[in-house]
Amino acid sequence: MATSIPKTMSGILVEKTGGVEVLQYKTDLPIPTPKEGQVLVKNDFIGVNYIDTYFRTGLYPAPKPEILGREAEGTIVSLGPSGDLYGFKPGDRVVWMATGAYAEYTAVPAVKTHSVPSSIEPGIAAASMLQGLTALTLIKEAYLVKKGDWVLVHAAAGGVGLWLCQLLKAVGARVIGTASTSEKIELAKKNGAEFMINYKEEKDFVGKVKGITGGEGVAVVYDSTGKDQFENDLEVVARKGTVVSYGNSSGAVPPFAISRLSAKNIKITRPTLFNYIYEREEFEKYTAELFDLITKDKLNVRIHHTYPLKDIAKAHTDLEGRATTGKLLLKP
Repeated sequence: MATSIPKTMSGILVEKTGGVEVLQYKTDLPIPTPKEGQVLVKNDFIGVNYIDTYFRTGLYPAPKPEILGREAEGTIVSLGPSGDLYGFKPGDRVVWMATGAYAEYTAVPAVKTHSVPSSIEPGIAAASMLQGLTALTLIKEAYLVKKGDWVLVHAAAGGVGLWLCQLLKAVGARVIGTASTSEKIELAKKNGAEFMINYKEEKDFVGKVKGITGGEGVAVVYDSTGKDQFENDLEVVARKGTVVSYGNSSGAVPPFAISRLSAKNIKITRPTLFNYIYEREEFEKYTAELFDLITKDKLNVRIHHTYPLKDIAKAHTDLEGRATTGKLLLKP
């Protein structure tokens, strides 16, 4: 099998931090050799995530040169020499979460690789992993949502937001979402939000949420925006409720006095997906559950657009310009 692997590949190399101009399309990158516990995957679809832009700009520091990208779907072409490979073999169709995805081939840890069932259409696994697993672990672990719970989802038409709306509806929760345009409001409603608030137009956001919930507030807030909505979150969450802050698209939440939580005995958590799927058992459990939901509950995996790998600058520009709804994919 190894003889069919070429020596070089195309990929996106970032040698210094900056704007989209630092995303260099190369056709002569060396194909990585899988080390102990790794598999070499020929990528068919690559997921683009907002976190990729943070590594490109330097907001999140990482050594350069670097190949960005944290998830892809494809076929295993070779195996590392040793280590636990979890029964994977060349020819297996898989999806993975690691680093170095913006390329034709990636050597990835077998521990963060999962087989893709034949019932999952091409591209869907790559479009689902990071955002779908984030939403699933948020409603199972950051706060265990129960049927009938009032839930506030900020950026409800975003990548994770649309997943949250669908999963919360499946659980039987009552979803209040926020978005900034009428198109995004309609999209979130189609995906399970019962009530929507346009945060750019609503003058009394707190009053609106309190009104919808009969004055009690929400059991949990899922907030990917960070700074802008944090004060509102503390106001609209119910007594003994939970605020889940899992992103910072509007900037980081500033320091605050912990004593403020005692007014309603509320909890605040700041999770990341990778700490919920750290163990192989956790990763397998949630990935299998996600694929099950996609096939059995017919979840709508919304793909905004699939870009050729060489058009990566346009993909980042579209994503940062808030011009997208759903998932952006790259095709090598």
